[in-house]
Amino acid sequence: MATEVKKRTLRDYDSHKPTWCPGCGDYAVLLALKKALLALNKDPHEVVVVSGIGCSGKISDYIKAYGYHGIHGRVLPTATAIKLANPTLTVIGAGGDGDGYAIGGNHFLHVCRRNPDITYIVMNNMIYGLTKGQTSPTSLKGFITGTTPYGAVEGPVEPLYIALSMGATFVARGFSGDPKTLAEIFTQAIQHKGFSLVDVYSPCVTFNKFNTYDWFKENIVKNEKPFESRAEAISHIMDVWNSGKVPVGIFYKEENSVSYDEQLVKDIKLAPALQDITDKVWKEKVKRIIEENFV
Repeated sequence: MATEVKKRTLRDYDSHKPTWCPGCGDYAVLLALKKALLALNKDPHEVVVVSGIGCSGKISDYIKAYGYHGIHGRVLPTATAIKLANPTLTVIGAGGDGDGYAIGGNHFLHVCRRNPDITYIVMNNMIYGLTKGQTSPTSLKGFITGTTPYGAVEGPVEPLYIALSMGATFVARGFSGDPKTLAEIFTQAIQHKGFSLVDVYSPCVTFNKFNTYDWFKENIVKNEKPFESRAEAISHIMDVWNSGKVPVGIFYKEENSVSYDEQLVKDIKLAPALQDITDKVWKEKVKRIIEENFV
């Protein structure tokens, strides 16, 4: 008699009730991520969400999966280590523009060039929301806050440009005001073999009164399909920025890329052993480590 396959629903990924401000763009990010996992038929135990500090960092508590809420700016090295330790897991890093592009900026550069098979979702609201509204690395020049009353004097970083120039093999940007498309981008990002950056414009309705949903809808320029080369993608992104608009879409997707974890396994000739990984093997390994070090 054939075993009946359980039909999953979005509720299978429900965890604690979110406590973000009403209207926060992060709600759409959470929903889109659940939809992507559902579309990919992922069991919660097959997924781990690594998050950082800030409002966005709470997302690992709000989705039913393995979760790791780390210290400020350390999402990517932790996510990489988890993927290397257990390549069978679907590893998703999540953070904000401050966590990822300021204190975590150096890790961001190197994860792009290493190309581990992880997906990095950055909830980019162009402000520090949790600390009550200071400029972030992605705030526009002239942006006025309590700490920049005369306007920010420096210009913003463009993470898409950085990711492409440093070797990321999947580079995209979504918008919380378009959750359907966002879910589709997440699905492709998770499917991609290698490092996937999905920067998401996720408006902060409490502290950022300039970059609102309406502002984004008026200024977004959608890219319909990935470019064939990095140079073309970079050129398009910078052309859009120089026109005073903001680029959104999937910009680059390298087919058949070899991920860092795959290459590392190949180099140290452990591929046959990793092919035989089972839940039992990992449970025995963890038990042995605990007994040897903590008992």
